[in-house]
Formats: sequence, C-alpha cells, structure tokens
Amino acid sequence: VQLQASGGGLVQAGGSLRLSCAASGRTYIGRYMGWFRQAPGNEREFVAAINWNSGHTYHADSVKGRFTISRDKAKNTMYLQMNSLKPEDTAVYYCGSALSAITSSSSSSGAYDYWGQGTQVTVSS
Repeated sequence: VQLQASGGGLVQAGGSLRLSCAASGRTYIGRYMGWFRQAPGNEREFVAAINWNSGHTYHADSVKGRFTISRDKAKNTMYLQMNSLKPEDTAVYYCGSALSAITSSSSSSGAYDYWGQGTQVTVSS
C-alpha cells in the first residue's frame, strides 16, 4: 500500500486544516487507517483511527471535539478535519495503514504496516 499525505500548512491558533491521505497499490487497504503525529524530540503519538470497513472512529483525548477522522471508500482516501487548532498541535502528521490490527491496537503505531511520508502542520500563537 502506498500512502500519500497532503494538506498540511501554517495556520494561526483557532484556525482549521484538512489533511488527506490517498491510498493506492492494493485492493485491500487495511482493517484500520490512522493518523499519528510527531513533534521534534517527541515520540510518534496517536491522533485518530478509523475502521476502514465499518467507519467506526477513535480519537485521542487531546483532539476529541476538535479533530474528526473520516474516509471515502470510493476514493480510497482518509481525511482529518482539524478545527480549533492550538500551537501544541504543531507536528508532522503521518497517515498509516494497519492490515490486521484490532480495535485495542489501532492506537499503537506498532500495529501499522504502511506509512505515508508525513505532512507538516504548524500552528502559530
């Protein structure tokens, strides 16, 4: 699976961005797809995941109510709508595909088999 992330940029605090992750290369995209982020000096952290078939979503507590993950199965594309952005949301955002993860592991980066190249999100105060 090849994953292409896009949509990052520079935005002021309180603003919005929508990230996209286009998947290609295989008919079976994965059981879960997810968004993770990594700020300089920090480990990669879970942001949100979506069950590709059912559409059930899971969000990290730090982004609940502000970020929304979604997918368009016809386009093999996943999205992350980010509203009310804060400076602490600044990071490189990565999308991933987990071929066989279960719900309890969908928030662990180790469960993901493929990763996109990352897109930078910078939120200024």
